[in-house]
Amino acid sequence: MTTTLLPLQSSAIQLREAIEYPAAGVLNKVLVKDNNCQYSLLCLAAGTEVSEHSSPRNATVNVVEGKGILTLEGKDIVLEPGVFVFMPARAPHALKAESNLAFILTFSEAN
Repeated sequence: MTTTLLPLQSSAIQLREAIEYPAAGVLNKVLVKDNNCQYSLLCLAAGTEVSEHSSPRNATVNVVEGKGILTLEGKDIVLEPGVFVFMPARAPHALKAESNLAFILTFSEAN
């Protein structure tokens, strides 16, 4: 069973208060999850690299703070606050956090 920060009802959270960087690697905090979508706060320590992979679901990235590089289908996208990225299901992608990096990752079912 996945523990979530918010109940599956109308609710709110101050994201900056939920950000917590690990000494190394990735910390994933699930905000809300239902049968169709999952909304997570991912916090990556500076220097963390996530090797190329893909997901069977659509995904979005909405950067809250920090800086990194997302390589999506062979193209580099600079991740910095305010950047929003849509990744279709099965799109190969990799990630490198240049500084501590926090973003909302949303998974949704592909059509």
